[in-house]
Amino acid sequence: MKLLSSGTAARAASLVLLLLAWEIAATAAHSRSLPAPHAVFAFIAREASGGDLVSNIAITLARVVVSFLVAMALGCAIGVALGRSRKLDTAFDTWVIVLLNTPALVITVLCYIWLGLTEAAAVLAVALNKIPTVAVLMREGARALSPELDEMASAFRLSSLDRLRHVVIPQLQPHIAGAARSGLALVWKIVLVVELLGRPNGVGYAISVYFQLFDVTAVLGYSLAFMAVMLAIEYGMLQPYEAYVRRWRLTAH
Repeated sequence: MKLLSSGTAARAASLVLLLLAWEIAATAAHSRSLPAPHAVFAFIAREASGGDLVSNIAITLARVVVSFLVAMALGCAIGVALGRSRKLDTAFDTWVIVLLNTPALVITVLCYIWLGLTEAAAVLAVALNKIPTVAVLMREGARALSPELDEMASAFRLSSLDRLRHVVIPQLQPHIAGAARSGLALVWKIVLVVELLGRPNGVGYAISVYFQLFDVTAVLGYSLAFMAVMLAIEYGMLQPYEAYVRRWRLTAH
């Protein structure tokens, strides 16, 4: 509890220091290009009271959740298959490398061209950008699975489902947690790009509108508001989950 309190205090102090540095820089610049924090927070309050901020964040968050779940499900399945089969890994390793090195913008544009400016194209573009990263992380996790536990599962004649539930998934949980944390950070950024290019709503669309009006205060306001939501998910869900699946390491120390 003491460590938790000291960590929270350190994060709060760091945040205050960042806001202070921002305020000093904005005062020194005295320009519309760098509004002060209080102006940005005032915009957030006005936009939230009007309802636009909340609705745009809700729409973007829904896209993030759907894309994230699709990418994690497919990426985990592909990664485990590649990690457990040398033949599959040899056959499809190049595919993974190609997707890893294809720019997110290219994938997004191609999805919009092939599928039109639709919701399915937006979700698919985000998922395709994230799947290779998840697959690589899970492939490494699958390669590190204990052969002794595999032999034990075979000796007890576990079914495929029981082997997956009681042998494979528990060993992969730290890798799943790592992929989820890195995945969320990547997915929400790509969702904003996808919205900016081809959706009529969401945080990315709102930022594109205010960018055309050169309203930096509004751009920062929407960015900060959505970052706050992502930080809440990170600290409220993903980090506790990662700490839970890695608790045996803390116990070992």
